[in-house]
Amino acid sequence: MTPKLARLLADSRRALLTVLGMLAVIWAVQVVNWMDDYGLSYDFGLMPRRLDELPDMFTMPLLHFGWGHIEANSWPLFVFGFLSAYRGMRKFLGATLMIVVLSGLTVWLFERPEVVTAGASGLVYGYFGYLVLRGVLDRNLLDAVIGVVVAAVYSYLLIGVLPVAQGVSWLGHLGGLLGGLAAAWLLRNRGPKAAAAPAPEPAAGSRAALLKELDDLGL
Repeated sequence: MTPKLARLLADSRRALLTVLGMLAVIWAVQVVNWMDDYGLSYDFGLMPRRLDELPDMFTMPLLHFGWGHIEANSWPLFVFGFLSAYRGMRKFLGATLMIVVLSGLTVWLFERPEVVTAGASGLVYGYFGYLVLRGVLDRNLLDAVIGVVVAAVYSYLLIGVLPVAQGVSWLGHLGGLLGGLAAAWLLRNRGPKAAAAPAPEPAAGSRAALLKELDDLGL
């Protein structure tokens, strides 16, 4: 196993545990919230243009308004979150922070005054945008393919950034999407790749050929 592949597997394990941990926290909060008749969502969801409400942009993604709400967010959050994190936690945490802040600020600045916003869908849209753009900016073939597949399969999500559905925070979606795109740009690989000596031809064995193909994909 090459060092690159070993590092990728270790990062993937950390990504899986991190995203599962995020979901466990969100579902644990949902149980408490449900027992409180969703009082937490109204107390710690985000209301616009009040300075004392700004910190609630960080609690907003943990809260939901019903079981259908959290179920709709959980599956894409798991898939997009893992794919966003599997190459390393530092960029993932930086991207998550940018998505949360930009989604929250968009809601805080532009939502109607009486509306309380809660839900992890801003993160879902943010990770979606991050995945679509990351591979192109990093010039990584595997990530670019993941971005194309995600864009093709989940393109219907883009309807959610338009004000077409009642009771849906399209502003949170839009802000999250912009945050993910911004994170892909700001966290892109900037330095030129170090020059390397030409690699020897792989041995005739299939294992050596497979390792070379993985290395060519950026793994």
